[in-house]
Amino acid sequence: MPCTTLLVGKKASYDGSTIIARNEDSPGGVFTPKKLAVVQPADQPRHYRSVQSHVEIDLPENPMRYTAVPDAIPKDGIWAAAGVNEKNVAMSATETLTSNERVLGADPLVALVPAQGEEGADDYLPETPGGIGEEDMVTIVLPYISSAREGVLLLGSYLERFGTYEMNGIAFSDADEIWWLETVGGHHWIAARVPDDCYVTMPNQLGIDAFDLKDALGNGKDFLCSADLAEWMDANHLDLTLDYEGDGPVGFAERERAVDSEDLIPGTRVHRLFNPREAFGSHSDADHVYNTPRAWDLHRFLNPRLGWNRPDANWGPEDDDIPWALPPARKVTIEDVKYALSLHYQGTPYDPYGAAGTPATRGSYRPIGINRNGQLAVIQLRPYGPEECRALQWMAFGSNAFNALVPLFTNVNRVPEYLSNTGAQVTTESFYWTNRIVAALADAHFNACAAHIERYQEAVGSRGHALVAKADAAMAGLEKDDAGANSPAAAAGGASTASAASGAAEVLESANDEICVMLREKTDELLDNVLLAASLGMKNAFARSDG
Repeated sequence: MPCTTLLVGKKASYDGSTIIARNEDSPGGVFTPKKLAVVQPADQPRHYRSVQSHVEIDLPENPMRYTAVPDAIPKDGIWAAAGVNEKNVAMSATETLTSNERVLGADPLVALVPAQGEEGADDYLPETPGGIGEEDMVTIVLPYISSAREGVLLLGSYLERFGTYEMNGIAFSDADEIWWLETVGGHHWIAARVPDDCYVTMPNQLGIDAFDLKDALGNGKDFLCSADLAEWMDANHLDLTLDYEGDGPVGFAERERAVDSEDLIPGTRVHRLFNPREAFGSHSDADHVYNTPRAWDLHRFLNPRLGWNRPDANWGPEDDDIPWALPPARKVTIEDVKYALSLHYQGTPYDPYGAAGTPATRGSYRPIGINRNGQLAVIQLRPYGPEECRALQWMAFGSNAFNALVPLFTNVNRVPEYLSNTGAQVTTESFYWTNRIVAALADAHFNACAAHIERYQEAVGSRGHALVAKADAAMAGLEKDDAGANSPAAAAGGASTASAASGAAEVLESANDEICVMLREKTDELLDNVLLAASLGMKNAFARSDG
């Protein structure tokens, strides 16, 4: 599924949080309605069967509660997309990735093979289930992990056991670390820890551009992988690292580390340090229109001092070696993440709403903020304050060029109906569908509606921050009260951890309700303004009134 991912390490974010964010986009010509949900342990399946691949998996008996952003119409499966569990561990799945013929030939994807013939006949062949995919991953992993690293290892074990029918990238985070896992062929995978002082851009292409295989197969400090990765790469000649003596060609050291020909994994011809994007990824003409320009646009916004628009810039929108991770020009805020994942090449000849360039250049590259954005989940794990309110799941629905990002606390047993009631019927009672209506009206009248959109985004964001701060203060007070209630003197009175947890959930649910009352008021106001602007701009308008 087309998506765009942005990851922000804790030393690169404005408040020390880890931040993982991903647009989930519908396929071309289709809209897939989404909703926000809380999955209780009692509702989590113990035996899971995929709708897409028919793979069946027995799941553990002790799932945690978690948030999710499933399809509102589950005909194709759950597609839980993104969420946070009770232990403040987050997961976003997935970013669909590209690969190449060598990888897919060496380890074919595990696709569903339908039954052939009639059951009972001599030539009948039963179906062969496929592997796991985007539909399944959050559901079978997030309720069972206590850290981001655990998430990588659990999903990796499923990939090795069941395989996958598609190439995907998956983000895991806790308050300390972010890990990014990429599937490689049907059963292999690699994962890298996001540097704390960096952000990462992921635009539907295999992204990791530097990998320490010795670390991955050893201590696993910053890299992890499937156990037989080195032998598999060696057997299939997948390492494309050149052996250089000395410093190599002029300028080479600026882009890639020159390696010694003896710097190999023992028993193989695979270099300890290699570039997975070269080995496992793609550099097709389609990538240069659909994928790499999005990475370029993200870096252009987050690192403007590098002069991405200059003719002598190190990287252009179609370059294959745009970095996976870079330190930002300044610390990254939630508002930066939202703006970045709404980009449509503003200030360049490629902006479909801009005046620069030509009709041929405008729309020549696939924007990040596209009509097919279904939902954006920005998960912020804050290292300060009570653990009960550490996690925020900021949500937006519909096309990101026209929507706003709203914060929700995840340590709750329910979410407000405005975000959870999405159905097949188009209605302004639903936040998802209201955003779809606003975008469809505003797109054709972009300049007339732009100011309304900007004011709406600022109003929702500023009020959201204020209401989060209000809830944080309430939680700090509750924690203080609980500390007194659980003192030795109070213990005889029967104060319990369960009641404290219930009290925290009630405070946070009330905060979410208040946030959503504000959200609906501001969204209805925006719809009013956009509808008027679009109506005044209709083709059949005429200046003269009756009389």
